[in-house]
Amino acid sequence: MANEKRGSIADALQRNIVPVAIVVVVILLFIPLPKILIDLLMIVNLAFSFIILLAVINTPRASDFQTFPRIILFQTVFGIGINISSTRLILLNKASASGVSSEQSAMVQAFANIVCGDNIVIGFIIFIILVIVQVLVITKGAGRVSEVAARFSLDSMSQKFFDVDNRLNSGAIDDQEAMRLKDAIRREIDFYSNMDGASKFVSGNVKFGIVVTVVNLIGGFIMGMVYNNMNFSDALQVYSILTIGDGLISQLPSLIISFATGLLVTGTKSDETFDEQLKSDFTRSGYIYVIVGVVLAVSGLILRTGTQFLLIPLGALFVFIGLKLSKQKEKELALIQSEKNKPKEVKKSEDDEKIIMLDPLSLEIGYALIPLVQKEKGAELLERITRIRNQSRLDMGFDIPQIRIRDDMTLDPNDYSFKIEGIEAGHANIKVGYVMCMDTGTVVNPLQGEVTKDPAFGMSAIWLPESQRAEAEEAGYIVADAPTVIATHITEIIKANAAKMLDRQSVSVIIDKVKEKYPVLVNEVLETAKVSYGTIEKVLKNLLAEKVSIRNYTKILETLANYANVSQNVWDLTAKVREALGLQICMQYVDPNEKKLRVIRLSQELSELIANHAVYPPDGSEPYVALDPVDRRKWLSAVDKCMQNVQQMGMLPIIICVSQVRQLVHQSLEREMPGVVVLSEMEVYSAGNSIGVEIISELSEVSEVSEDEV
Repeated sequence: MANEKRGSIADALQRNIVPVAIVVVVILLFIPLPKILIDLLMIVNLAFSFIILLAVINTPRASDFQTFPRIILFQTVFGIGINISSTRLILLNKASASGVSSEQSAMVQAFANIVCGDNIVIGFIIFIILVIVQVLVITKGAGRVSEVAARFSLDSMSQKFFDVDNRLNSGAIDDQEAMRLKDAIRREIDFYSNMDGASKFVSGNVKFGIVVTVVNLIGGFIMGMVYNNMNFSDALQVYSILTIGDGLISQLPSLIISFATGLLVTGTKSDETFDEQLKSDFTRSGYIYVIVGVVLAVSGLILRTGTQFLLIPLGALFVFIGLKLSKQKEKELALIQSEKNKPKEVKKSEDDEKIIMLDPLSLEIGYALIPLVQKEKGAELLERITRIRNQSRLDMGFDIPQIRIRDDMTLDPNDYSFKIEGIEAGHANIKVGYVMCMDTGTVVNPLQGEVTKDPAFGMSAIWLPESQRAEAEEAGYIVADAPTVIATHITEIIKANAAKMLDRQSVSVIIDKVKEKYPVLVNEVLETAKVSYGTIEKVLKNLLAEKVSIRNYTKILETLANYANVSQNVWDLTAKVREALGLQICMQYVDPNEKKLRVIRLSQELSELIANHAVYPPDGSEPYVALDPVDRRKWLSAVDKCMQNVQQMGMLPIIICVSQVRQLVHQSLEREMPGVVVLSEMEVYSAGNSIGVEIISELSEVSEVSEDEV
């Protein structure tokens, strides 16, 4: 029982070691301590400073030691507390002309004896030299380096973030690597900003030590002569020794911390530790040591007067080290040369693979558009492409591939081409320095400009110089600059081709993400219902093909788990998933003001016509409608006339039909009338009372068409 209690206390102390240590440090500033405890704390302070120094030496990058500024503050307050306690001990304890009292700190007496010996003047000189070196050389230099590093790190922050975004958009790195690099930049900025202030702790600690030394000396004289009945020379002898010892034991850890601070802030940003860098820098050439050894040996022969017995052997040692390093370097060079001369195996390099592999998404631009992606020019297009990828992730529910940007000298200077897996999906001509002005019917005073068409929506537009932007906006035009035009075009292409961009790897990422929070659901889908990754991918592709977001992963997977035992047919599962997402799908087309969904109802006759001519391939591929030419013409004519009437009313062409033919209706119209939306009655029903439904027309059979029309 006692052992368990001791164990729990030890565990509690281990978990709270930092708060306990901080409380102890604060207590040191006020409570008198016995000499044995003061000696122990002095040893701990000295050991702690050496540990910090060695940790700094083994830290490759300065920003990796994130806690260093707070450690400096902690160690500074800790040292101040010990210094105050030792000062109290020096002034309160009795001393006499015969020497220092045995009640004084053993560490203080030991350091005083080592430095002073029998000569107090020598001790004071050494102490003053140490303080001057610390104040004028180490602390001041480290503080200046910290200040400059903080300023330059902050000034270069925007450029570093921009470089990371540029590499991300070019495809050189992925999102995770970009996030890691940005976090490293933030840590570096935070570190150097904190170090700029932390260096003041070090310099302040040195000044505090000087003040305490003066106080000890003056206070010792007063205590010795007034309270201990000592004469001036005896008081000077006794309290000077104690002052020097106390000053040295307090300044030595501070000196080590100053040295560690200087080492840390003057370090490079490489991944090698300090000793590895030293080894690399001082072993590049052995002839350096040979030259130094020869100079030392010759100096010994010239100077003589006994110096030859030191200089000549030391010179010979340097010559030996230099020759050994030179031979080692020659062996390394010979090995490298032999590796180069070896016949190379025929294999694909990483660069070759990059040439062969198609980029999932790429934007090729003419040379006149290069300033839009140059960081010196602001790289507006790069920033917009980053926003496109982020917005597409929110809209569609998965990460689209990286968009690689490259210049193409075969394009016209102002042209760009957006490709999906090497196949062009969009092409347009852009004028840099101009704005595209589109008339949506609100223009009062038309302006004269170069006639063009908006590449994203095909609207009529004109190009005007950038200087006429304000004039065009006042006239009622919708104005877009070159980066906006390209970004909007790419966004629409991505939306239209989202299904092509979803691959098996993306599905795996989605499943892993869902599994983190809903492991039971994922296990039920994959293990119990036996739904394969390929089936999930096809269902998600079918949703994206009709511009349905797949962000509601849990609802989709729950539906697959519920109905996979009934049917493994991809199109049946897609229909059930669409019904589960009914509210989400309907809300895309609802009138935002009246919360109504205005639709065209498919008549029973046309529904039967579609159903009677449906073909379901045995391989599970997409079902289709096999109408004869006359019936197909009748069908398309009926839809076209109805859609024209609806569009004249300013409404979206939305057809509602029974669930059994929804997919067939969509398949029969997706090529000739890609803008038509087809919903099933079950999808609208599942939306519940959240929306109202208004049937504005019925799509029924039309009269027989003529032979000429056929």
